[in-house]
Amino acid sequence: MKSYAPRTPSRRHMTNVSYAGLSRVEPDKLLTERLKSHAGRNSQGRITTRHQGGGEKKLYRKIDFKQEKLQSAVLETLEYDPYRTAFIAKMLYPDGERRYIVAPHGVKVGAVLTVAENAPLEIGNRLKLKNIPVGAQVHNVELQPARGGQMARSAGSYLEVLANDGKYTDLKMGSGEVRRVLSECYASIGQVSNPEWNLTVIGKAGRSRWLGIRPTVRGSVMNPVDHPYGGGEGRTQRGTRKPKTLWGKVTGGRKTRDPKKRSNKVIVKRRSKK
Repeated sequence: MKSYAPRTPSRRHMTNVSYAGLSRVEPDKLLTERLKSHAGRNSQGRITTRHQGGGEKKLYRKIDFKQEKLQSAVLETLEYDPYRTAFIAKMLYPDGERRYIVAPHGVKVGAVLTVAENAPLEIGNRLKLKNIPVGAQVHNVELQPARGGQMARSAGSYLEVLANDGKYTDLKMGSGEVRRVLSECYASIGQVSNPEWNLTVIGKAGRSRWLGIRPTVRGSVMNPVDHPYGGGEGRTQRGTRKPKTLWGKVTGGRKTRDPKKRSNKVIVKRRSKK
């Protein structure tokens, strides 16, 4: 982690991830596109996700989550991606094509990563779950064959292979949940890069605005008409038996998962309660 000299009150506790190991290159123009910022609004212009808007302009990097080219490729550069917490790697294939992938933790520029059904068990290589031994860490895991990686794609995340049983593989998630996935699905060996990302201290309100995060107002300081917690003289109690959202919906301690959801049958063990 990178810390700063306390020249101002906001700098005193500010920390950031060190980018010393990244390549000093511009993003590949053929692999980027400009996405329109909607500031948390839907197609009707109504805010559906609060506290979003503003921020620096940024280019979206097209990430290859499928990695369907079953061959080896050279890791050409390690780069920062403003749209995700993990670092990304630009891969150069023998036919001259270049693609971005989510960078595994510990790989360096010049490494050769292989995608094959029985690829060597080395960090960054991608192979089928049925060929990965018990106890290995994997990331960018498919939920359905040929659909592309959908699990364990954020900074520092990984899944642990618990068992290979017939056509299914049991995976332990970071929350403690154990989920069953088809053994024909592909997964990459190792942990996602940038595991120190969760130690970042933003430090000041202005830096949140650079990231496109708008201010959040506590419900207890609002008026009764604006929030269930609002009103009262001075600092008052919540006033409702159960915690509620701005719209009066009960939150905290209430199950929200659909009991008829199809994926319930592949969950071997639920995540542990805190």
